[in-house]
Amino acid sequence: VYCLRPAIIKKAVDFFVENFESSKNPTEILYSVKSNPDRQVLTHLFKSGIKHFDVASIVEVKLIHELFGDKVKMYFMHPIKSRESIKEAYFDFGIRDFSLDCFDELHKILDATDNAKDLGLHVRLSIPNSHSAIDLSGKFGILPSESVGLLRKVRASATRLGICFHVGSQCMDPVEYRNAIMITKEVVENAKVNLDVLDVGGGFPSIYPGMTPPNLQSYFDEIFDSINQLNLNNKCKIWCEPGRALVAEAGSLVVRVEARKKNMLYLNDGTYGGLF
Repeated sequence: VYCLRPAIIKKAVDFFVENFESSKNPTEILYSVKSNPDRQVLTHLFKSGIKHFDVASIVEVKLIHELFGDKVKMYFMHPIKSRESIKEAYFDFGIRDFSLDCFDELHKILDATDNAKDLGLHVRLSIPNSHSAIDLSGKFGILPSESVGLLRKVRASATRLGICFHVGSQCMDPVEYRNAIMITKEVVENAKVNLDVLDVGGGFPSIYPGMTPPNLQSYFDEIFDSINQLNLNNKCKIWCEPGRALVAEAGSLVVRVEARKKNMLYLNDGTYGGLF
C-alpha cells in the first residue's frame, strides 16, 4: 500500500521556491519527472506551484502534456535521445530546450528539428561524483577539457546556450555543487561564450534511516555563493532539477512481513517492486 502525504510535497516545494533564489539572476525549478512519475504525485506538485518539468523520455512528455497541457513548460534534459523523440517533442509538444553532451547529439537535434532557430541547447559537463550515493559521471557528460569546441558550436546554433551538470544522486556534501560551478567557470572562460542558462541539475538529498544529509539551505548557500564568482549577465537564468528532494519524504510503502530467518525479513514486496 502506497501512502502519499500531499502536505509534505507542498512543504518541500515551498522550501525550494522560497530559498532557491539568486539576488542577481532569475531562477527556475524543474521537477525531475523520472524520480516519481505517479499521476497523483505530479498533480500535487503542480498544485503546489511546480510549472516546469524535466522530462527524460517521450513517454514522460506525453504524460505531462496529458495532465497539464499548455499550463506547464517541459525541458528534454536527457543527453541521449532518439531522432523520433526529438522530432515529436519539438513539433507535436512545443519543447524547445534539449540537453546534449557530444557533437553527434547536436547534429541529431538540429536535423530532427529542421535546423530550428528557436532552440535552447544545454551542454552537459561530466563532473566528479565523489560524495553521491549514485555516481553518474561516467554515464553522461562531456569532459570539461573536451568541451570548448562543442560549446562554441552550440553557441553558434542555439538561441539559448546553457551548461548543465549532475553532481550525482543523493549528494551528501554541498561543496560538490561549488566544485562543479568552479569547473563550469573555467570552461566558460576558456570557451569565451556567454551563457543564457546555468543548470545546477539534481542530486539534492532526502533523509533516510542512517543517512541524514546537511540542511538543504547549505546546498543553496554553496550554489549561489559560487555563482556570484562567475561573470554571468543578469539575464542568465539559474535552473535546478530536484527529484527526490521534492517527493521522497512525502511517500511511504506499507508492506507485510511473510517470514523471518534470523535477522532476515522476507516481505511481500522487495527491491524490484517498490523498495528501490
